[in-house]
Amino acid sequence: MRGMARHRGNVVPFRRPFRAVPLRAVVNRPRRPRGKFGITAIMVALPLATFTAVFLFGIPGAGGVTLPAPHRAAAHDSETAYFDRCNGPVRVNCVVDGDTFWYGGEKIRIADINAPEVSEPDCASEAALGARATDRLLALLNQGPFTLAANNDGSGRAYDKYGRSLRVVTRAGASLGETLVDEGLAEEWKGYRGSWC
Repeated sequence: MRGMARHRGNVVPFRRPFRAVPLRAVVNRPRRPRGKFGITAIMVALPLATFTAVFLFGIPGAGGVTLPAPHRAAAHDSETAYFDRCNGPVRVNCVVDGDTFWYGGEKIRIADINAPEVSEPDCASEAALGARATDRLLALLNQGPFTLAANNDGSGRAYDKYGRSLRVVTRAGASLGETLVDEGLAEEWKGYRGSWC
Protein backbone atom coordinates (compact mmCIF):
# COMPACT_ATOMS: atom_id res chain seq x y z
CA MET A 1 0.00 0.00 0.00
CA ARG A 2 1.56 3.11 -1.16
CA GLY A 3 1.84 6.00 1.34
CA MET A 4 0.95 3.66 4.18
CA ALA A 5 3.34 1.95 6.57
CA ARG A 6 2.73 -1.21 8.51
CA HIS A 7 3.14 -0.89 12.23
CA ARG A 8 2.49 -3.80 14.56
CA GLY A 9 -0.14 -5.26 12.36
CA ASN A 10 -2.13 -2.05 11.98
CA VAL A 11 -2.16 0.22 8.99
CA VAL A 12 -1.09 3.77 9.87
CA PRO A 13 -0.72 6.71 7.51
CA PHE A 14 2.74 7.62 6.38
CA ARG A 15 4.01 10.74 8.11
CA ARG A 16 6.47 13.14 6.67
CA PRO A 17 9.31 14.24 8.85
CA PHE A 18 8.92 17.67 10.61
CA ARG A 19 10.42 20.51 8.64
CA ALA A 20 10.91 23.97 10.25
CA VAL A 21 9.54 26.96 8.33
CA PRO A 22 11.42 30.25 8.69
CA LEU A 23 9.43 32.91 10.61
CA ARG A 24 9.89 35.40 7.77
CA ALA A 25 7.90 33.17 5.45
CA VAL A 26 4.91 33.16 7.83
CA VAL A 27 4.96 36.87 8.78
CA ASN A 28 5.51 38.20 5.27
CA ARG A 29 3.10 35.84 3.60
CA PRO A 30 0.93 37.73 1.08
CA ARG A 31 -2.74 38.07 2.09
CA ARG A 32 -5.52 36.74 0.00
CA PRO A 33 -7.50 39.63 -1.58
CA ARG A 34 -11.07 40.05 -0.22
CA GLY A 35 -12.53 42.32 -2.84
CA LYS A 36 -12.59 46.10 -3.05
CA PHE A 37 -14.10 46.84 0.38
CA GLY A 38 -13.64 43.66 2.37
CA ILE A 39 -16.11 41.80 4.54
CA THR A 40 -15.76 44.23 7.47
CA ALA A 41 -17.09 47.19 5.50
CA ILE A 42 -20.14 45.17 4.42
CA MET A 43 -20.79 44.08 8.00
CA VAL A 44 -20.86 47.74 9.07
CA ALA A 45 -22.66 49.24 6.07
CA LEU A 46 -25.58 46.80 5.87
CA PRO A 47 -26.98 47.35 9.41
CA LEU A 48 -26.41 51.10 9.07
CA ALA A 49 -28.31 51.21 5.78
CA THR A 50 -31.14 49.13 7.25
CA PHE A 51 -31.49 51.42 10.29
CA THR A 52 -31.47 54.53 8.09
CA ALA A 53 -34.16 53.12 5.79
CA VAL A 54 -36.41 52.17 8.74
CA PHE A 55 -35.90 55.59 10.36
CA LEU A 56 -36.74 57.52 7.18
CA PHE A 57 -39.47 55.34 5.65
CA GLY A 58 -40.85 53.24 8.51
CA ILE A 59 -41.27 49.50 8.69
CA PRO A 60 -42.94 48.05 5.58
CA GLY A 61 -46.29 46.41 6.32
CA ALA A 62 -46.42 47.79 9.87
CA GLY A 63 -49.65 49.70 9.33
CA GLY A 64 -47.97 53.02 8.62
CA VAL A 65 -46.09 53.12 11.94
CA THR A 66 -43.03 55.32 11.53
CA LEU A 67 -40.58 57.01 13.81
CA PRO A 68 -41.11 60.76 14.18
CA ALA A 69 -39.10 62.69 11.61
CA PRO A 70 -37.45 66.02 12.39
CA HIS A 71 -39.28 69.13 11.20
CA ARG A 72 -38.46 69.92 7.60
CA ALA A 73 -38.86 73.54 6.59
CA ALA A 74 -40.04 74.47 3.12
CA ALA A 75 -37.36 75.21 0.55
CA HIS A 76 -38.25 78.93 0.53
CA ASP A 77 -37.72 79.38 4.31
CA SER A 78 -34.30 81.03 4.25
CA GLU A 79 -34.18 83.26 7.35
CA THR A 80 -32.40 81.74 10.32
CA ALA A 81 -30.62 82.85 13.49
CA TYR A 82 -30.18 81.91 17.11
CA PHE A 83 -32.47 84.01 19.33
CA ASP A 84 -32.31 84.79 23.03
CA ARG A 85 -34.38 87.07 25.27
CA CYS A 86 -33.62 90.74 24.75
CA ASN A 87 -31.39 92.12 27.48
CA GLY A 88 -29.40 95.33 27.41
CA PRO A 89 -29.20 98.17 24.88
CA VAL A 90 -27.62 96.20 21.99
CA ARG A 91 -30.25 94.09 20.27
CA VAL A 92 -29.52 92.00 17.18
CA ASN A 93 -31.40 88.66 17.36
CA CYS A 94 -33.61 88.52 20.43
CA VAL A 95 -37.25 88.25 21.54
CA VAL A 96 -38.93 91.17 23.35
CA ASP A 97 -42.32 89.56 24.00
CA GLY A 98 -44.84 87.24 22.36
CA ASP A 99 -45.33 89.45 19.27
CA THR A 100 -42.11 91.50 18.98
CA PHE A 101 -38.53 90.47 18.26
CA TRP A 102 -35.28 91.80 16.81
CA TYR A 103 -33.77 90.11 13.77
CA GLY A 104 -30.52 91.29 12.20
CA GLY A 105 -30.78 94.53 14.19
CA GLU A 106 -34.30 95.30 12.93
CA LYS A 107 -37.26 95.46 15.33
CA ILE A 108 -40.15 93.36 13.99
CA ARG A 109 -43.77 93.28 15.15
CA ILE A 110 -45.66 90.13 14.16
CA ALA A 111 -48.51 91.66 12.17
CA ASP A 112 -51.19 88.97 12.44
CA ILE A 113 -51.36 88.64 16.26
CA ASN A 114 -51.46 90.52 19.56
CA ALA A 115 -49.73 88.94 22.57
CA PRO A 116 -49.96 89.87 26.26
CA GLU A 117 -47.64 92.65 27.43
CA VAL A 118 -44.60 91.89 29.57
CA SER A 119 -43.14 95.39 30.01
CA GLU A 120 -46.33 97.13 31.24
CA PRO A 121 -48.98 94.45 31.94
CA ASP A 122 -52.40 95.49 33.26
CA CYS A 123 -52.54 92.61 35.78
CA ALA A 124 -50.54 89.67 37.14
CA SER A 125 -52.29 87.14 34.89
CA GLU A 126 -51.31 89.17 31.79
CA ALA A 127 -47.68 89.27 32.99
CA ALA A 128 -47.64 85.48 33.50
CA LEU A 129 -49.27 84.77 30.13
CA GLY A 130 -46.93 87.28 28.45
CA ALA A 131 -43.90 85.47 29.87
CA ARG A 132 -45.21 82.15 28.50
CA ALA A 133 -45.90 83.71 25.08
CA THR A 134 -42.36 85.18 25.02
CA ASP A 135 -40.81 81.80 25.82
CA ARG A 136 -42.92 80.08 23.17
CA LEU A 137 -42.05 82.61 20.45
CA LEU A 138 -38.37 82.20 21.37
CA ALA A 139 -38.67 78.41 20.98
CA LEU A 140 -40.56 78.70 17.67
CA LEU A 141 -37.98 81.05 16.13
CA ASN A 142 -35.12 78.77 17.21
CA GLN A 143 -36.73 75.65 15.70
CA GLY A 144 -35.35 76.31 12.24
CA PRO A 145 -35.55 78.46 9.11
CA PHE A 146 -38.53 80.79 8.68
CA THR A 147 -39.86 83.40 6.27
CA LEU A 148 -40.71 87.04 6.92
CA ALA A 149 -43.69 87.90 4.72
CA ALA A 150 -45.21 91.33 4.10
CA ASN A 151 -48.08 92.55 6.26
CA ASN A 152 -51.29 91.13 4.79
CA ASP A 153 -53.93 92.84 6.95
CA GLY A 154 -55.11 94.98 4.02
CA SER A 155 -53.81 98.26 5.44
CA GLY A 156 -50.72 98.25 3.24
CA ARG A 157 -48.63 99.49 6.16
CA ALA A 158 -45.06 98.20 6.43
CA TYR A 159 -44.38 99.86 9.83
CA ASP A 160 -46.46 100.56 12.93
CA LYS A 161 -46.59 103.87 14.84
CA TYR A 162 -43.56 102.82 16.92
CA GLY A 163 -41.40 102.28 13.82
CA ARG A 164 -41.45 98.48 14.05
CA SER A 165 -41.52 96.48 10.78
CA LEU A 166 -44.85 94.72 10.40
CA ARG A 167 -44.24 91.17 9.16
CA VAL A 168 -45.98 87.79 9.17
CA VAL A 169 -43.60 85.03 10.27
CA THR A 170 -44.16 81.67 8.57
CA ARG A 171 -42.51 78.25 8.42
CA ALA A 172 -43.43 75.83 5.64
CA GLY A 173 -46.30 78.19 4.77
CA ALA A 174 -47.88 78.15 8.26
CA SER A 175 -47.99 81.29 10.42
CA LEU A 176 -46.06 81.10 13.70
CA GLY A 177 -48.48 83.72 15.01
CA GLU A 178 -51.39 81.35 14.40
CA THR A 179 -49.53 78.71 16.40
CA LEU A 180 -49.45 81.11 19.37
CA VAL A 181 -53.16 81.84 18.90
CA ASP A 182 -54.00 78.12 18.75
CA GLU A 183 -52.08 77.57 22.00
CA GLY A 184 -53.94 80.41 23.78
CA LEU A 185 -50.83 82.59 24.07
CA ALA A 186 -51.97 85.33 21.66
CA GLU A 187 -55.07 86.60 19.85
CA GLU A 188 -55.65 87.43 16.22
CA TRP A 189 -54.88 91.08 15.47
CA LYS A 190 -58.11 93.07 15.22
CA GLY A 191 -56.56 96.49 14.78
CA TYR A 192 -56.44 97.17 18.53
CA ARG A 193 -55.18 95.57 21.73
CA GLY A 194 -57.58 93.38 23.64
CA SER A 195 -57.63 92.91 27.41
CA TRP A 196 -55.86 89.98 29.05
CA CYS A 197 -57.19 90.67 32.56
